[in-house]
Amino acid sequence: MKLLSWNIQWGRGADGRVDLARSAAAIRAAGDFDVICLQEVACNFPGLAGGAREDEAAALGAAFPGYEAVYAAAVDLPDGEGGRARFGNLLLSRLPVGQVFRHLLPSPADPAYPAMQRVCVEAVVQAPWGALRVMTTHLEYYSAVQRRAQVEALRGLQAEAADLAARPPALKEANPSFAAPQRPAAAVLCGDFNCEPGSAEHLAMLQPLPAAPWGDARAHWVDAWQLVHGAQPHAPTVGLHGAEWPDRAYCCDYFFVTTDLAARVRELEVVADTAASDHQPVVLTFEAQSSSRA
Repeated sequence: MKLLSWNIQWGRGADGRVDLARSAAAIRAAGDFDVICLQEVACNFPGLAGGAREDEAAALGAAFPGYEAVYAAAVDLPDGEGGRARFGNLLLSRLPVGQVFRHLLPSPADPAYPAMQRVCVEAVVQAPWGALRVMTTHLEYYSAVQRRAQVEALRGLQAEAADLAARPPALKEANPSFAAPQRPAAAVLCGDFNCEPGSAEHLAMLQPLPAAPWGDARAHWVDAWQLVHGAQPHAPTVGLHGAEWPDRAYCCDYFFVTTDLAARVRELEVVADTAASDHQPVVLTFEAQSSSRA
C-alpha cells in the first residue's frame, strides 16, 4: 500500500507558474498510489500568485479517475462575486472510503503574527489488512503558539479515536444517522507541519498519549522516517529548487503513523527531483503483512 503527501502550493512550481497538469504528472511519475494527500489546494481563490481561480479540487479529481475525492476547506470566504473562495486539503483514494471527518484545528489569538485557519481531513479507507484512518493537514507557519495548539489537537483526535474504537457508542436502531461506522485506532497522519525535526512541535507529536481513563494504553504517533531511517537526518522537503523561499533546505513535511502500524512501514522517501512546487512529495509504503519492526 502506497501513499503520497505533497504541499502543491496551488500547483505553483519553483518557476512561479501554476500548472495543475504538471502537478498531476509529477504525482504519476512518483509512483502508483492508493491514497494521494495534497495540501494548499485552492478552489476559485482570487489573488494567489500565478493562479486563475481554478477549481483545483475538481481538476485534480478529474486527473485521477477511479479515485474518490475528499476535500476540506480550511479557508472558506466570499469571492466578492457571489461565489465562494476556498483553500485547504484534498485526499484522493482508490481504496473504498467509509466515514469522512473534517476537523477545523484551533487558532488561538497570537496578534503579533499573520494567521490562517487550518484543517485536517480524515477518511476511513479499507487497506489490504482492514480499516485505516488516513488524515492530512497543514499547520500554521508563523505562530508557534498556534502550531503547538494544532499539534495538541491532532494528538487529541488520536486519543478520541482510540477510545471510541475501544468503547464504541450504543446504537439507535430507529435512526440510521446514529449508526457507528468503523473508525479504527490505526491511523496515518501526513502533511506540511511547518516545523523541523527535533523542534518542540515535532517532539510533542511523538510523546505517548496518556492512558485511557479505564487504564488502557492508546496507540500514539511515531515518525515514519525514523522507523525506516533511524537516526539518519530527515531528507529536506523544501528549499531544493530555487523557489522564492526558504533560504535553505530543510524538512517540514512528515508521515506519522500510530504505533500499531509501525511494523507495517516498509519505505519512506522524499521525491527530490520535481520542481512542480516549493515542497517535495513524500512517499510512504506499507507492507500488507506486519514485519518485526517495533
